[in-house]
Amino acid sequence: MNFNRRDFLATATAAAGTSLLPFGPARAATAKYIRYSATSDEGKAMLRSYATAVQKMVALPPDHPHNWFRNAFVHFMDCPHGNWWFYVWHRGFIGYFEETVRKYSDNPNFAFPYWDWTLLPQIPNEMFDGALTPVSEAFLPYTKDLKTFTAYIKPAMKAYWDTLNEAQRKQLDLRGYSSFDKLWDDVTGCSHGKCDPGNQAFAATDRARYLTRENPKLDDKTAKACSPHTVLTGLLPVDYYNADVTHSFTSSKTASHNVMPGKDTQFSVLEGQPHNLVHNYIGGVGPWDPGPYGNMTNFLSPVDPVFFLHHSNMDRLWDVWTRKQQRLGLPILPTDKEELSQLSREPFLFFVRADGSYVLDGRAGDYLSTERFQYEYRHGFGDAESAQVAAAKPSAPVKGTVAKGVGSVQLSAAPSSPVVMAVKVTRPAGSNAPRNFDLLINAPAGVTKVTADSPYYGGTIGFFGPAMHGMADDATFTLPLPEPARTSALAQSPAAQAATPATATLEVRIVPSNGTATAAPAVKAVSLHTL
Repeated sequence: MNFNRRDFLATATAAAGTSLLPFGPARAATAKYIRYSATSDEGKAMLRSYATAVQKMVALPPDHPHNWFRNAFVHFMDCPHGNWWFYVWHRGFIGYFEETVRKYSDNPNFAFPYWDWTLLPQIPNEMFDGALTPVSEAFLPYTKDLKTFTAYIKPAMKAYWDTLNEAQRKQLDLRGYSSFDKLWDDVTGCSHGKCDPGNQAFAATDRARYLTRENPKLDDKTAKACSPHTVLTGLLPVDYYNADVTHSFTSSKTASHNVMPGKDTQFSVLEGQPHNLVHNYIGGVGPWDPGPYGNMTNFLSPVDPVFFLHHSNMDRLWDVWTRKQQRLGLPILPTDKEELSQLSREPFLFFVRADGSYVLDGRAGDYLSTERFQYEYRHGFGDAESAQVAAAKPSAPVKGTVAKGVGSVQLSAAPSSPVVMAVKVTRPAGSNAPRNFDLLINAPAGVTKVTADSPYYGGTIGFFGPAMHGMADDATFTLPLPEPARTSALAQSPAAQAATPATATLEVRIVPSNGTATAAPAVKAVSLHTL
């Protein structure tokens, strides 16, 4: 699909909004540290330093704030997903941890390499060396099995829990963790006497990562979620946040970053597609259905060192989007003063500094620029490509109808701009429910499983992490409509066959990606949007 250059005249509102922003460029003007591609010579050298640090940090006592597993619990206890703090929280988390890794790496210039999965849809080979893989001997003494891990880390985490202040406790309450026992339930996947191995955040050493040196590649559906088409579509929105998620670079606006995905959650393209699906496939969602899964599928995902390469690339794409906005004279943050204040003042209270102290006064506004951590990226996919993309001019959405869990929506002939589909689905509940689901478009009734190159394949919806305490079941995902599905639908329309301007009816349904007999989740709403 072509991304046509369009003329753009910045409106007075946009220009005024840009001038009001209290933040400088997201790329540091004179960066002290450089984040290189993991495939570059410089990136490979950084990976060797990273391995040195991981080896040391895994061996630290469990009550040490820099213990490798303790760091993963920062993410477990505080990470936002499916909301507009996703990017900025992870920037702060990675930034502080980068400073800590620098301390233990014996490299004063250390900066995380990024894994550009658009150009390399497989885990970099070096990430299977030594302590850079969680299935290594370095992890075995601590993650041999759940009993071993519990005896090792649980007492230290309970002692830390007992030191938390009132503000931290309030945030954990919002997350559903009103007691340490409830938090630990999500580590083990057990609560009220019932256990679901597929929902445990802990991963034993031998199941810690699905991909191996001999089998390093992302599957075809995940690779499509990382493809140039998907990534460039994800960079098109001109608003940091928009209530219509197809026009929004970020996901849902929520009252707190600890409000977990629920019935009003809307996933933007980049979070819902490459972010979620890369996490899931590395952890074995699909090949290992039902669980237990590997580290990357759950909120203890930073136990796998590849987490930081994956999220460095997500952060890099935020930087690419920001510089695209600046090139076009568009705001890089909300222009509404109240929205900007709400975004900026959100407290992040669980980060750890390189000196071992806790960041108890941090706010999102501290991390809206890369300048706080003095880094910049060497170029990867999206830098040159996004320079050829002008401002998107979204058209009015075409809302579909739903009957008996199947959606129906009209697509006009041959739109020249990217088309995205917003689909609201119900996440199946119950033990060992799948996490990945394929969107089928105009597939015959008997088709329950498709490959990534099928004309019926409209993309994959992936839920990252298990359903947590208090989490509702509905979420909206934004999927770029693949060319084969669009072309096939139009070609099959009666109007196209009559050589008149075509309008195609797209019938949309959802099936489990692994082709199991699990009941198909219902489509709750569907709409088409041309960008």
